[in-house]
Amino acid sequence: MIKAGIKETKNNLSRYLMHVKAGEEVVITERGKPVARIIREEPGGRSIREILAPLAKHGRIVLPTRKIERKRLTPAKVSGKPVSETIIEDRR
Repeated sequence: MIKAGIKETKNNLSRYLMHVKAGEEVVITERGKPVARIIREEPGGRSIREILAPLAKHGRIVLPTRKIERKRLTPAKVSGKPVSETIIEDRR
């Protein structure tokens, strides 16, 4: 298992994907804490809809019935300071 920070992973993604293709697992960390894992996709893997179908069948989730049209999305207008400022303050 390989551990790499977010910036390191971003800067060397091709190299890490080479390791993943070879069967290794890459754990992506943020400030030393694991946040994501990259593993090799098996050939003939199932789609996300196939994986989620049993949950939908039992009423645990509802799958979307149409594609989201990104052109029609409009940003929400919220009063107050931007979320980015709040995050920066929280990190201090």
